[in-house]
Amino acid sequence: MLRARDLVRLLRPQQWVKNGFVLAGVVFGHGWEDPHTVVLALSAFVAFCLASSAVYAFNDCVDAEQDRGHPEKRTRPVASGAVSIAEALTLAALFTLAGLALASLTTWGVAATVAGYLALNAAYTLGLKHVPVIDVLALASGFMLRLLAGTAGIGIAPSNWLLACGMLLTLFLGFAKRRAELERLAGDAGQHRAVLAAYSTRFLDGAITACAIGMIVAYVFYTLAPETAELHGTSRLVLSVPWVLLGTLRYLFRLRYRGGGGDPSSELLRDPALAAAVVGWLGTVLWLIG
Repeated sequence: MLRARDLVRLLRPQQWVKNGFVLAGVVFGHGWEDPHTVVLALSAFVAFCLASSAVYAFNDCVDAEQDRGHPEKRTRPVASGAVSIAEALTLAALFTLAGLALASLTTWGVAATVAGYLALNAAYTLGLKHVPVIDVLALASGFMLRLLAGTAGIGIAPSNWLLACGMLLTLFLGFAKRRAELERLAGDAGQHRAVLAAYSTRFLDGAITACAIGMIVAYVFYTLAPETAELHGTSRLVLSVPWVLLGTLRYLFRLRYRGGGGDPSSELLRDPALAAAVVGWLGTVLWLIG
């Protein structure tokens, strides 16, 4: 039983919520009106869940030695010795093949996007994560590939404003993650993650603020755009903006004054106000466009 639990922890299923980006096209492109499109979107979602678990397992193998000196990551299955590197690599290979197989049965667009996601994350693990700013751009690009898989990959034309919102949101979360790591690890930050030695809180705070403002402005423009009103049959989508403001400001509060911001999935589970903002935004959007 304990063995199975360690293997599940290696795959990090709690992080699958990030793959919800794949389903954005179904919501904002009215894809739910076509059952076939819904099936394609759900298949793409599962394919990304499999692929992301493969990425986590591979990353833990590469970072095992460094993780053993980290105050939190040392308990990860590979770093702690609960799962061997050979076992983790085998599991990563199996989930990679399963993810690609399912993606190829969905559409070739989804298959190409999942393959690109795997290649990008391999490059990130093996080198890009050591390059300041490029490391965060690589993380954000992974989320953009999810968005593209759930839109263009299954035949839904993506909105440029929505893509801009997605990119700025993921950059915001990426820089916030680096800010949280820098704050938590203090003087030892560079030893646990080399790229942190090149960052400063002043730079990261500026980048976070710029991305947050850009994201909110892009979302407001999206809600007010004539093509948005025409697509959804309502000009009242702007009513969802307060939820976006609440969620953004609450996340910044968690980051600056509660030692949070390192993991969006964990923050949603730990902070009722942040979770309420996400649920409120989603409920408002579905009510207005549904």
